[in-house]
Amino acid sequence: MSNNPQNRKDEGLKSLGAKTQYSLDYAPEVLETFQNKHPMNDYWVQFNCPEFTSLCPITGQPDFAEIRISYIPAEKMVESKSLKLYLFSFRNHGDFHEDCVNIIMKDLIKLMEPKYIEVTGYFTPRGGISIYPFANYGLPGTKYEKMAEFRFMNHNMSK
Repeated sequence: MSNNPQNRKDEGLKSLGAKTQYSLDYAPEVLETFQNKHPMNDYWVQFNCPEFTSLCPITGQPDFAEIRISYIPAEKMVESKSLKLYLFSFRNHGDFHEDCVNIIMKDLIKLMEPKYIEVTGYFTPRGGISIYPFANYGLPGTKYEKMAEFRFMNHNMSK
């Protein structure tokens, strides 16, 4: 398979191989998926974004975090460059830390319909306090729903 973007069989991916265009505000529309070649297998995919930034909705000051996204894919997977552009789109977006983590998780659920997903934000201290919001989801009516409940109840809140 060629690395030339025009010759790839990537189901219409727009970001991969194209010149990077950064959105100036929250942009879930930049997220793209591709088909999971192993939907019958359970396996983890993890993304770490150590340079996530957003804005405090009250003061407008920047907030910095590492965002960790882990999921078990079903039929679709998120394309990594589009995820990078999506996470970058929070740079000028004002929301509380907890909101950012929940918005990211919900957007990825809507996009991929994963078997399981969890998102954690490790926000750097401001005023001497660190905030580490965690959100997760398991596909309702499946073992993944039970897994989400178990992982939530047993979640280790330390970094």
